[in-house]
Amino acid sequence: MSDFDKYSTPLSSRYASEEMSSIFSLRNRFSTWRKLWLNLAIAEKELGLTVISDEAIEQMEKNLNITDEEIKAATVQESIVRHDVMAHVHTFGETCPAAAGIIHLGATSCFVTDNADLIFLRDAYDIIIAKLVNVIDRLSDFAETYKDMPVLGWTHFQPAQLTTVGKRATLWIQELLWDLRNFTRARNDIGLRGVKGTTGTQASFLSLFHGDHDKVEALDKRVTELLGFDTVYPVTGQTYSRKIDIDVMGPLSSFAATCHKMATDIRLLANLKEVEEPFEKQQIGSSAMAYKRNPMRCERVCSLARHLGSLYNDAVQTASVQWFERTLDDSAIRRISLPSAFLTCDILLSTLLNISSGLVVYPKVIEKRIKMELPFMATENIIMAMVEKGASRQDVHEEIRVLSHQASNVVKNEGGDNDLIERIKNTEFFKPIWGDLDNLLRPETFVGRAPQQVAKFISNDVAKALEPYKSLINKEEVKLSV
Repeated sequence: MSDFDKYSTPLSSRYASEEMSSIFSLRNRFSTWRKLWLNLAIAEKELGLTVISDEAIEQMEKNLNITDEEIKAATVQESIVRHDVMAHVHTFGETCPAAAGIIHLGATSCFVTDNADLIFLRDAYDIIIAKLVNVIDRLSDFAETYKDMPVLGWTHFQPAQLTTVGKRATLWIQELLWDLRNFTRARNDIGLRGVKGTTGTQASFLSLFHGDHDKVEALDKRVTELLGFDTVYPVTGQTYSRKIDIDVMGPLSSFAATCHKMATDIRLLANLKEVEEPFEKQQIGSSAMAYKRNPMRCERVCSLARHLGSLYNDAVQTASVQWFERTLDDSAIRRISLPSAFLTCDILLSTLLNISSGLVVYPKVIEKRIKMELPFMATENIIMAMVEKGASRQDVHEEIRVLSHQASNVVKNEGGDNDLIERIKNTEFFKPIWGDLDNLLRPETFVGRAPQQVAKFISNDVAKALEPYKSLINKEEVKLSV
């Protein structure tokens, strides 16, 4: 049977980066198990277990990266023993005969499976944090570039007071900064299960060291150090608490909401023809309608964001039904949901990087829409200007009300342009301010402090948040494979 005859997840086969796919690959999983067994043996030997020879350590060190042939051999062995860890213990022992008798010494399966998962989760967070930092950086450049450009605001998706193109982008960026905070916190909170034994009591290791509690504690600490972790969970059952998966998945689910909101905004703006995602020279927007420029990248973001958001519930439900020291009904679902969450998050970030690097703005369309709506928004300014010329506020209000309804009728019932200003210019009552109308209708006077807000936000909040990650920022072009 060819690989083309078997289902494969599009997360890895179609969308995700090679670096993220590699983390959750079989080779990395089984090679990490070998690394765990090696470091356990090193620590046990350092603490006085003479049964572990230098030759055993040397053979294990030389064979940490599992080969294709060894993976196949372990698969055959697992079909016989029905236990994946023991199948790999057997295969590793055949490759390292001097170590065959001491591999997995004192450990339970969760020593390799759980500790490996925690390593994968931390490594995966390192990848997505780096990508998120660059999304924020590129969107910040966009916000800075367009901080002064007035644009029609929307509330309830109805025309509202003006804002700026850059100010709207800061709303996306601020949520992304919160995601960065959450990602970093979750990443740094990940510890190691450590060396805890079958039910978390370390009984097997206490036996190995003939009742020496200090050596057992030292073993736990040393293995943690060898694996590059600062923290080891002080108590566990057989597994690390699945509540940790909730803490890991929560920020990803929250990030999904950020992605969906941003992508939806861009999709709506694309319909308005104000802002569009990048559209490549040879890209086809529709198989039938050749003229179309569909926002497929943002649509993909929304689609995958929904999937990512839903995975949080897997972690919550799994953590809630763990019995005592462990039950195996967590295993199958975690093999699916944890990799899926990080692969999906990786895809979302790669796509957002591509989008944020090439957003297209159409100033003339933006200007035209402002001219359609601004006259109504300027009525208060017109009233105030007339009052300053000596008119009664109530009289002006009534005159504006009548003309506004007439203009609205032209727009809604006749499909014409907003002619309120022309009506004001043709109404003798408003003659005192005719010469001021152009100034009263300058779009930049309706954006409040939006430009200043953008400048301060980028120079203060964003700069401070990105400072620890400056080494991760790059300007590399991000291309999508599909």
